[in-house]
Amino acid sequence: MIRRLAALLVAALFLGLAGTGPAQAAGYRYWSFWDRDGDRWVYATEGPSTARPADGAVQGFRFAVSEDSRDASRPRGAATFEAICARTPARDGMKRVALVVDFGTPADAPSGETPPPARTACARVRQDATTAEALASTAKPLRYDPNALLCAISGYPESGCGDQVTTTDKDNASTEPSASSASSADENSGPSVGVYAGGALVAALAAAAVWQARRRRNV
Repeated sequence: MIRRLAALLVAALFLGLAGTGPAQAAGYRYWSFWDRDGDRWVYATEGPSTARPADGAVQGFRFAVSEDSRDASRPRGAATFEAICARTPARDGMKRVALVVDFGTPADAPSGETPPPARTACARVRQDATTAEALASTAKPLRYDPNALLCAISGYPESGCGDQVTTTDKDNASTEPSASSASSADENSGPSVGVYAGGALVAALAAAAVWQARRRRNV
């Protein structure tokens, strides 16, 4: 009987601690890079600092939180070369690259920042120019990390680069807490209900174990 109670004590302790685990990672907040293939976006196979698009190419950028390329959010809005570059005439020795820059949604924005409206631009650059050079000609300032990862377009976001985001961070970004909910959060900032419930169960089982031991001695 005592061994059974001890096992129950251990189980209750784990149940009580289950609600205090660390927040789970939801992915990374970063600028993804895309190529337009017909009527669909395809995740680029190389970075903008090395890609050299041909004349008439359409390329896109999207700022969002995602785990990897499989679930990355695609750029939104118009994405045809004819529409984006209609007012930019061709020029000898130059190429035109249509760019779509989607700054994402408020839910994916870093704390305290608001994403600018999405924009399109037609970059007219020299024939051997990279995508990064085309982007720089239309959406300065750009910011890169030491590994040439694109961190910011037109100064957005102001800081950070490929930061890991937890589930809690993402949930907090998508909903602004009200005054009442903030007050409630302060009141409940101590141990979770699960911990209290687990503690109560442990105490009850411990008392039962003591009672059982005394009963055996008195028999």
